[in-house]
Amino acid sequence: MKVVVLAGGLSDERDVSLSSGSQIANALIANGHEVLLMDVFFGFPEAASFAEAYAQFGQKEYQAVISTQAPDLAALKAANPTLTNLVGPHVIEICQGADAVFLALHGGIGENGQIQALFDLYHIPYTGTGYKGSLLAMDKLLAKKLCALAGITSPKYWEYNAGEDMVNFAAQITYPVVVKPLDNGSSIGIQMVDDAHEMIPALVDASRYSAKVLVEEKIAGREFSVGLLDGKAVPIIEIIPLKGFYDYANKYQAGATKEVTPAELSPEKTSEMQQIAERAYQVLGLHGYSRVDFMMAEDGTIHFIEANTLPGMTPTSLLPQEVKVLGMSYPELCQKLLESAFQR
Repeated sequence: MKVVVLAGGLSDERDVSLSSGSQIANALIANGHEVLLMDVFFGFPEAASFAEAYAQFGQKEYQAVISTQAPDLAALKAANPTLTNLVGPHVIEICQGADAVFLALHGGIGENGQIQALFDLYHIPYTGTGYKGSLLAMDKLLAKKLCALAGITSPKYWEYNAGEDMVNFAAQITYPVVVKPLDNGSSIGIQMVDDAHEMIPALVDASRYSAKVLVEEKIAGREFSVGLLDGKAVPIIEIIPLKGFYDYANKYQAGATKEVTPAELSPEKTSEMQQIAERAYQVLGLHGYSRVDFMMAEDGTIHFIEANTLPGMTPTSLLPQEVKVLGMSYPELCQKLLESAFQR
């Protein structure tokens, strides 16, 4: 099968995406497919078809490394002034020449539904959730509201909009809280805030990534994630950062976080959390695969945090660890996800 693995782009999660894409591409190559890893921002100016691009740029093995800091997108754009679009040269033509596109994008147009809507227009098969579910899940506030209507508990929250009086907003909050951009991932722009004095700089920082900022009650307890394949929950993983919280560095640097799979929970709590994850999957209209993140308070209450429509597939990512408990290898997981592109 001819497969384009689409990664990179102008998301703050660019480096994570390239790492995911490299791992996915290598696994699909091992599965016997003709695989082309393509950066959605750069495209291939020198090739106008899959055959041309594969002949010039197809490789036997791909590699990418995630640094401890998010990428400098301004510098990337400044270094490539001729690239003015979110979708680079010949991306559509090359994807049209493939049998399917494996979306290894994280954040930005890869998870907010834009690339999915574009591919739908051109009838290009792709992995993951469609444009509607992607849009709903990427907007953390909208996802919380929809899940609340379905009886799913989540932390108390406040919404900050660009231009509001930060001092007045900070005075209304019950601390401690978590401040996060409304539509970003990989914990980029997230800060733990204990009082009103810390709130102002946290809002300023989060506003760099999103015009709207979500401020959530900080839940003291344990952190979990539940992967889903075709709407069914896989074994739960518990996330235990060795220092601080599960931020960008702790997510992607090997050894920075202890991850326990299957999570040490009672059968009753395991079932409850998996059922909530499956309900969120249905409510948000997700497809193929996803990951739902939770905090469990000290009293045992399970709080929905967010849903990820294109979970990370890096060497330290959660979903591959979860399915490994089921006996599913990384190449087998990639093959299953690829096949889901034809089941929408």
